[in-house]
Amino acid sequence: MTGMTYLAYDYPLLSALLTMLVFFLWIMWFILLFRVVVDIVRDDSLGGWGKTGWLVFTIVLPFLGVFVYVIARGRNMGSRELAQARAQQEALDSYIRQTAKGTGEGTSSVDELARLSEIKARGDISDDEFRRAKELVLSGHGPRE
Repeated sequence: MTGMTYLAYDYPLLSALLTMLVFFLWIMWFILLFRVVVDIVRDDSLGGWGKTGWLVFTIVLPFLGVFVYVIARGRNMGSRELAQARAQQEALDSYIRQTAKGTGEGTSSVDELARLSEIKARGDISDDEFRRAKELVLSGHGPRE
């Protein structure tokens, strides 16, 4: 390693590249450490004592703890993260459906506006009629099916 150090001092660009490499590896280490800690906390198959044991192991002996965790339980880390992402997406979709549904019965104002736009695009109503119908729908007095 001393030969590489001297070489780095002889060539400043090589020194800069080595510094960036060390910085990159340091950042990657912290990303891996945080992902392991988040996976430990999110994992429903581990009990309280199991989570505590893994957390203590990764905090007291971070390099060994993280590498042992990745070897022992790393196979399912991706599937647990994917399941979490799917659950969040389903919750978001459910919220959007409830919000778009509106509080009225029948069709929502969004559906009525879309239908009005189609009617206007076909040329069945004028711009003035479209504007008045849109105002009725947005005020909540529009026709509901």
